[in-house]
Amino acid sequence: MRSNKLKPLVIGDITIEHPLALAPMAGVTDLPYRLLCKEQGAGMMCTEMVSAKGLYYGNRKSEPLMATDPKEIPVAIQIFGSDPEIMGQMAAKVNDGRFQMIDINMGCPVPKIVNNGDGSALMKNPELAGKVIKAVVDAVDIPVTVKIRKGFNDELINAPEMAQVAQENGAAAIAVHGRTREQYYSGTADWSIIRKVKEAVDIPVIGNGDITCAKDVLRMQEETGCDGFMIGRRAKGNPWIFKQIKEYLENGIIVDEPSSTEVRDMVLKHARMLIDYKGEYTAVREMRKHIAWYTQGLPHSAELRRRCNEIVDWQSLEELIKSKL
Repeated sequence: MRSNKLKPLVIGDITIEHPLALAPMAGVTDLPYRLLCKEQGAGMMCTEMVSAKGLYYGNRKSEPLMATDPKEIPVAIQIFGSDPEIMGQMAAKVNDGRFQMIDINMGCPVPKIVNNGDGSALMKNPELAGKVIKAVVDAVDIPVTVKIRKGFNDELINAPEMAQVAQENGAAAIAVHGRTREQYYSGTADWSIIRKVKEAVDIPVIGNGDITCAKDVLRMQEETGCDGFMIGRRAKGNPWIFKQIKEYLENGIIVDEPSSTEVRDMVLKHARMLIDYKGEYTAVREMRKHIAWYTQGLPHSAELRRRCNEIVDWQSLEELIKSKL
């Protein structure tokens, strides 16, 4: 089979050799999980979203979200907010050498974010969105990217317009999720909107939504012409997806799904990294959701998940994983 190797993704002065991005997901893509995905071939990393107002007011929950490791370079910090002045000030604050890019979240559909006028609420106000983007771009000397959705709802589908606003205000790339805010993650992602965005701007476009395998990447590239490929929910409990895609595209090799032994070893490695990062109390509890994702579809996984939910210490968790996986 001939190689379908993808071109590197160039964002400003940053070259990303493998244009496969791990989507920023709150409660999922913390530092340990990003490192696991990086090891498997993900090319572009992004932190969980960080509130600009939280940074401004010194919220102690913000700093742990910004932990980075040199092994994950290039990594972006994703910030959200709708006050241009605060967004600019906080972008300058986090432009301290740890991050190679800043991403602005204009796609989050969660009610508490949208009701504050942040996230995908900005899809309803392109003028304000432009001011936010310009404030961030003017405040930093690293590339700024923007993540948007297809639109806010079926009556307001304006991703191409938003992308043009982003480009006009200095954004170096745009990521597009092919669903509206109203859809959340239901239904099917509309890849045709990604093509329309690609046709509307000159900056790189990263497609997002319903990528589950290498053939989806090839199909998205063919249908949209996009420059990068962002994987979100399919990467939950599945860092191997990046290796599977990369090997197939570059070498024509179909990588098997991980064996139960490989799943066990990855779960244990993830748990140890999370303990080092967040401490045993928090890590053991946070691993419950990760284990549910890792073991989905495996035999007896429901019983394993039930027992994990009762465990509160590392030794018991390790013993359970080793005995059941």
